[in-house]
Amino acid sequence: MTDRPFSAEEIDTSRPHPARMYDYYLGGKDNYEVDREAAEQVIKLVPDAPTSARANRDFMHRAVRTVVSGGIRQIIDIGTGIPTSPNTHEVARGIDPGVKVAYVDNDPIVSVHAGAKLTNTGNTGFVLADLRDPQAILDHQVIRGLIDFDQPVALMLISVLHFVTQEEDPIGIIATLGEAFPAGSALIVTHATADLRREEHGDARDVYKNATVPLTVRTRAEVEGLFRDFDLVEPGVVQLPLWRPDGALPTEDELARVHMYGGVGYKE
Repeated sequence: MTDRPFSAEEIDTSRPHPARMYDYYLGGKDNYEVDREAAEQVIKLVPDAPTSARANRDFMHRAVRTVVSGGIRQIIDIGTGIPTSPNTHEVARGIDPGVKVAYVDNDPIVSVHAGAKLTNTGNTGFVLADLRDPQAILDHQVIRGLIDFDQPVALMLISVLHFVTQEEDPIGIIATLGEAFPAGSALIVTHATADLRREEHGDARDVYKNATVPLTVRTRAEVEGLFRDFDLVEPGVVQLPLWRPDGALPTEDELARVHMYGGVGYKE
């Protein structure tokens, strides 16, 4: 299930888009010259941006495995970005092939790729929508046709909330979404921070101002505040490599290169 397909001609390539810039950080090819130029500007200012992007993907894999292993069989992934394998449904179905995944993004290029990479396997759907209008996401026919709101849902907000300003009320957005889910549902969040090397991030934010949305970095305490209606599980909100690593703990040098926090919480 998906929204109507978009043609390449309908995609705005005149301005960089964070989803396509993120694809570039990960070494992907689904981006345009304007995205590559903007991403390179960010990398010059924050050389660790690609490292943070890779740590973000690794965290996503661990967090998805955690919530699915805990019994959740439905996921709404908002801010999907350009599909990069293994995608959310691929990770989840490594544990249970029956997991349902609804992908949401506001970039038409993601919609172009959704049919080929995200929604051709059954029990998946894609919605072209914006996180800033959470009720529209909840009411969308694709979401309603795929997700059973009487059963626990994992809400994934991976590397997307730092594109929501304080005035746009990220806590209120999460509250609207969370109210629709029953007890036992989960919230998975990653978020950029300037707690490390704050001086680098000021100019990087200027690059994103020229893209489709501004970048709002937050402190660890502010990221913890996003989980207001969800109880954090151990180890809480931490730098991404510290969240239940698959192998050895990262070194101090490795940690210093990851400018993002992440956490998982459950609704009581």
